[in-house]
Amino acid sequence: MRPCRELLWLLSSPEAKPPFILLIGAALAGWLGTWMILLITGKTAIHEDGAQGIILSVFFGFGLVLLSKIQRMPTAAKAGLDKFLFGQAATLMTEDIIAMSVVGALALLLMIIFWKEFKILSFDPDYTSSQGFPARKLEYLLTFLIVAAVVIGLQTVGVVLMSAMVVAPAASARQWTNRLETIVVLSGIIGAAAGITGALFSSFVSKLPTGPAIVLALGAVSGLSILLAPGRGLISRLILRARNRKTYAADKILEGLWKLAMNHDSFDHPHSLKTLRVLVPERPRSVDGGLEALRGRGLVSRDKQGRFALTPEGRDYAENMRGGTV
Repeated sequence: MRPCRELLWLLSSPEAKPPFILLIGAALAGWLGTWMILLITGKTAIHEDGAQGIILSVFFGFGLVLLSKIQRMPTAAKAGLDKFLFGQAATLMTEDIIAMSVVGALALLLMIIFWKEFKILSFDPDYTSSQGFPARKLEYLLTFLIVAAVVIGLQTVGVVLMSAMVVAPAASARQWTNRLETIVVLSGIIGAAAGITGALFSSFVSKLPTGPAIVLALGAVSGLSILLAPGRGLISRLILRARNRKTYAADKILEGLWKLAMNHDSFDHPHSLKTLRVLVPERPRSVDGGLEALRGRGLVSRDKQGRFALTPEGRDYAENMRGGTV
């Protein structure tokens, strides 16, 4: 018990405040946690998400217990640990920026050097091993870089909000592109822009913490990306779904008009809108838009009574469609 008490006294003393010492401790704790996650997933049947939930909750609970113990000690100064829990970017000193810059530069350099290996490992670990790469060592190195990235941002946004800083920029960038290189660069730009925006908001609004402001700015970017990104965004998907429904309705209408014309021995025999709505029973309201689209393409005509019939071009198109050439 004596070594534990001495460790708690050291952490609670005012002399233990240098940020680089706390960054080293955070890095060691993060590395130990990720190593235990890899050990659990490799030796047991527990999946990665389950292992992460177990280790993160246990480590966070253990940290809170240590913090509460330190706060009760007579010499307690909390050693700046509350800044690492909740973040305090507005109080960053020059030595903090230097320490974060050095660690970030080293992590970025390692990522550039091992970019090809990390890219293969991230998508197919088995293929990485089959090509002669040390997959296990690369996995530990990649985990170490992730830990370094987390440690860099601890004093800015804190432990609680750091998960958003790790996941949200990459998730936002993924909505705009499919290339991994572009995703990495764009996620860095998004994270930097969110940091600057959050810092500006916190400086203009009184009593607004910088860390939560950064995460809120990042959340706004993520929300806009999910909504507006072409191809993957919700709005573009809704537009594409509406187009697909209209195309499906138009094809069903053409096929139905062709069958009705065959029954009447006349391709120009008109049919009412009520009759045509039966052709698409699952979405009868889409028939109106489908007919207008077909009229615009010259495949369907409408008479003065508001009835619709196939044009010669529509007949040819329907026959080709039924034959599988369209």
